[in-house]
Amino acid sequence: MSEEIKDDFETSKTTEGHIKEVNISSEMRKSFLSYAMSVIVSRALPDIRDGLKPVQRRILYGMNELGVYSNSSYKKSARIVGDVMGKYHPHGDSSIYEAMVRMSQDFSYRYPLVDGHGNFGSIDGDGAAAMRYTEARMSKIAMEMLRDIDKNTIDFIDNYDASEKEPAVLPARYPNLLVNGSTGIAVGMATNIPPHDLGEVVDGLLAYIDNKDITVDELMEYIKGPDFPTGGQILGLSGLRAAYRTGNGIIAIRAKAEIQTHKNKNSIVVTEIPYQVNKTKLIERIAELAKDKIIEGITDLRDESNRKGMRIVIELRRDVNPHVMLNNLYKYTQLQVSFGMNMIALVKGEPKTVTLKDMLEGYFEFQMEVIQRRTQYELEKAEARIHIINALVKALNDVDRAVELIKTSKDGEEAKQRLIETYDFDDIQAKAILDMRLQRLTSLEILKIKDEAEELRIKIEGYNEIIASHERKEAIIKEEITEIRNKYDDGRKSEINLYEDLDIDNEDLIPVEDILITVTNNGYIKRMSLDNYKAQNRGGVGITGIKMHEDDYVEHMAMTQTHDYHLFFTNKGRVYKIKGYQIPVGSRQAKGLPIINLLPFEKDETLTSFTSVKDFDDQNQFLFFVTKKGIVKRTPVSDYKNIRTNGIIALTLREDDELLSVRPTNGNKDIILGASNGKAIRFNEADVRSMGRTASGVKGMAIDEKDDIVGIALVENEDQEVLVVTENGFGKRTHVSEYRSQNRGGKGVKTLNVTEKNGKLATLRAVTDDQDLIVSSDKGITIRTHIAQIAETKRATQGVRIIKLRPDHKVATIALVPHQDEEEIVDPQIVTQEEIEIKDEKKVVETVTLSATSEENIEEEKEVTQIDIFDKE
Repeated sequence: MSEEIKDDFETSKTTEGHIKEVNISSEMRKSFLSYAMSVIVSRALPDIRDGLKPVQRRILYGMNELGVYSNSSYKKSARIVGDVMGKYHPHGDSSIYEAMVRMSQDFSYRYPLVDGHGNFGSIDGDGAAAMRYTEARMSKIAMEMLRDIDKNTIDFIDNYDASEKEPAVLPARYPNLLVNGSTGIAVGMATNIPPHDLGEVVDGLLAYIDNKDITVDELMEYIKGPDFPTGGQILGLSGLRAAYRTGNGIIAIRAKAEIQTHKNKNSIVVTEIPYQVNKTKLIERIAELAKDKIIEGITDLRDESNRKGMRIVIELRRDVNPHVMLNNLYKYTQLQVSFGMNMIALVKGEPKTVTLKDMLEGYFEFQMEVIQRRTQYELEKAEARIHIINALVKALNDVDRAVELIKTSKDGEEAKQRLIETYDFDDIQAKAILDMRLQRLTSLEILKIKDEAEELRIKIEGYNEIIASHERKEAIIKEEITEIRNKYDDGRKSEINLYEDLDIDNEDLIPVEDILITVTNNGYIKRMSLDNYKAQNRGGVGITGIKMHEDDYVEHMAMTQTHDYHLFFTNKGRVYKIKGYQIPVGSRQAKGLPIINLLPFEKDETLTSFTSVKDFDDQNQFLFFVTKKGIVKRTPVSDYKNIRTNGIIALTLREDDELLSVRPTNGNKDIILGASNGKAIRFNEADVRSMGRTASGVKGMAIDEKDDIVGIALVENEDQEVLVVTENGFGKRTHVSEYRSQNRGGKGVKTLNVTEKNGKLATLRAVTDDQDLIVSSDKGITIRTHIAQIAETKRATQGVRIIKLRPDHKVATIALVPHQDEEEIVDPQIVTQEEIEIKDEKKVVETVTLSATSEENIEEEKEVTQIDIFDKE
């Protein structure tokens, strides 16, 4: 009590008539503080040791005393509530039953402590049936909370009327405060601790035991974040770190939803909702938003949930972008909610804000005490037993004399005194001898008693060692907690998706999808969906990809994603950065937008290469540069993180050289370079030391002045193949093992027979069977075909025709995209002469298929003449 309050009480006095005068301010202060502390300590806040509030602890202990174990039959909830209220918790049956109902709900508790039988409520907000209708018993994991409670592991205190004893805390064989969390509103404070995955918490505790100086950030490598029973996604790394470091922080919980397409209509299917969200109210809110036209485009809303799981279906209009709709639902409904972590618990009887490490430390210290007290109890029990066993052994070694002494005694008291005097027994030992049955005098029983004595001696030595050794107690905790993890851990339910910024901005409303980016020789850029290019058979004449001027053609083509960073490298060695969704969308025939409208290129600056990067912070990622004259360079991708709007220097180009390609690598891949003369070289990128951003590089391949490097392949594994495509539309696949590793700087080996028919090597790439190849000519004709349709041959061969080009056309660029099943449809402007099939009397289908075989130079078995109406393009 403060000095101020003491002074106030000293001013009170008793007058005649037995009326006591008090200072009303001090009386209110005293009464309110008493009430507040009672609520804080005795009702609302959990103990850091077992993670339970008093009512929860009393329910479990009451069920234990009633024998309502996890393997016993259920008992009426009213019986349990009545017993708990009458003996331990005099605050009304409704508060007890409500707590017990919540402890049984698998959508409220990560690991329910009560096994309920009957209607215990639902996630729709339905209340539980009356306690007279429901039954309950302890869950299996709740039994671990009370294990060894009868071995003097914890203190017992008087109940409210001192007629019974109740536990001050439960032994708690696992960290329940973190595992199940806790929510409570006291006076002047509130706690909100989220539940966690048992396996992660145990891993974190084991890490703490091994290293008491472990930091919170290091603990977060084991305990990734909360794990809610209703699943969902957890967002907010900064808030989570703050909560674990200081005890206070805010995270966001987002529903788990997927977009499904059926008959060209999209629908959003929600299968998990945030923790503590009422499903019925959530659906009503979505319906209100659609009715008030705050969100437009919802055509139907259904709750298809059943006992197998949750399923909320939101059907959308055909013209509605489902990704934008989903993000708007996150923004305006409880499909995304904030969860304020305010971790307050009772530490040695006082409410304190605790960090993640504090909770593990408090539990660990408590378990060390539990192990100490349990071992002391077992030791005393063993010592008491061996005390008697020693007397039995001593008497049995002189059995005839002991029996005679007992037989000649007048009564039991005299026999006891004579045993004490003869064998130096104490009262307990003498009584044990007198209580011994004659059956124990057999030789087999005597042997058992001696064996028991030896076992007890070994146990006592072990108990004494545990009591004296801090390391032994730690080892026991680790062993027991690991056993519980192996028995009860059921894996994480909530996904961790820790964005730094929780606000939904314009970028969030743009879906992450695969796109194809093309850049023409004259600097026109656009992005398209991959569906714009349907697969055709090898040897087809392709379709129109871009309508362009005669002097323009597609120079760069790459598959990427809308949210990737795209780095554009120019002939002056500069690099610029934009995201995929910032590139304008164009149709298949559209020319695109001049790139200078997107990027502030300097005068006479043109694009020479571009690549995409998902993350600049990965220290094991590099950018590998190749120039047309065979110079290579390797630089950490982090050097390009901070690219200004007007670009930065990417590398220093040597005179008369030009950048060919930039590819992201991990620093350990093999590189294959291909030259226009048909030769290729393979070497490990580790041969090229890591260099600074402005370095020019070292020689990768030696080539003649008239030749250029035209392609680069990154070898991911030895199952890959190398694809080469010539300028006349021929190509082939060769297994990567055909290219032996060499030192960088050599002239390489033959990868293709360059002839007048197939032309010089146009490009070289590493490919797999699950990809499609898109080939584009310098006149804008494009074909997409499955890689598996291209023949696999040795290195020194000519190849087969991939695309049939007119004499004045050349292959300009290629791109590799995920495989798509073939569709037997060609461009309506391109019709084969020999293989025309009329479907529905209108559609022209079937493209030309060319087959080829060879010994060394593969020749076509036949060529089918085709008519292509280029004039109409």
